[in-house]
Amino acid sequence: MIRVGIAGWDYPDWEGVVYPSPHPHGFDRLAFLAEYLDVVEINTTFYRQPDPAAAAGWARRIEPFPEFRFTAKLFRDLTHLEPPRGADGRDPSTDVLRREAERFRAGIDPLATAGRLGAVLAQFPQRFHDRDGSRRHLEELARLFAGLPLIAEFRHRSWDHEEPLRFLHGLGVGFCNIDQPAVGATLRPTGHVTSPIAYIRLHGRNADAWFREGDASHARYDYLYTAEELRPWSERAGRLSERAEEVFIIANNHYRGKGPANALMMKARLAQKRVKAPASLTRAYKELASVAVAEERGMPRQGRLF
Repeated sequence: MIRVGIAGWDYPDWEGVVYPSPHPHGFDRLAFLAEYLDVVEINTTFYRQPDPAAAAGWARRIEPFPEFRFTAKLFRDLTHLEPPRGADGRDPSTDVLRREAERFRAGIDPLATAGRLGAVLAQFPQRFHDRDGSRRHLEELARLFAGLPLIAEFRHRSWDHEEPLRFLHGLGVGFCNIDQPAVGATLRPTGHVTSPIAYIRLHGRNADAWFREGDASHARYDYLYTAEELRPWSERAGRLSERAEEVFIIANNHYRGKGPANALMMKARLAQKRVKAPASLTRAYKELASVAVAEERGMPRQGRLF
């Protein structure tokens, strides 16, 4: 099965583009998206540990959509801590990892218990190269998250070789295939499967803004893929689905709703038919005209808010 979706759902610049504005009474962004997409990658869990009550609420809100899934980004202290002085590669304190991993597992447990958790994504920074210390860190994460579908996203091309792929397969950790700007030693497009879950993330191709920090960092994700640029990824997804039990495709180019637009373009290409889309989104992006059926209704069927 191939599920197509987006990273995050609470963006102010989506108002009037993805979401109707003003909102109808009782409007729920998450349930609205579940009408059109198959999965949402939770990105708030990267910046702060997940809250079990919030996770239970997310599961309740999409109850009317039995095929809908969440994936969740791993808390950044588990992937982005600087190594101790003098250490080779990444080797954070085992006690810190264990404590933060326990909190994360408890926080997302309501999603796992409800059968709604498709994967846990460990996103590593560009500096996380294939080294002995990095592999030890991955081994520890695989142990701490045993029983959960763990996916590793690397940004550095040192991981795109047969030996590290065998290493990941041995751990049962999936490989995240990404589309990102081709800058220096960044990872280029791949089509690897190292676990039962295959994963694709589309970040956009804004090379000039890719390493930008601060207030202007949103420009990194201000990119709309053309249909021709999406075609190779739809073909990869098809090949991945022959080797994996599930494939997740996540559009992370979220600025002003470009991610949802590209996700719907991808869904239509994979299904070989038109898909339904919010009318506001079809008005914002003419690229949807040939692949989507616009829905003018302000509020599709909603799940419960709490």
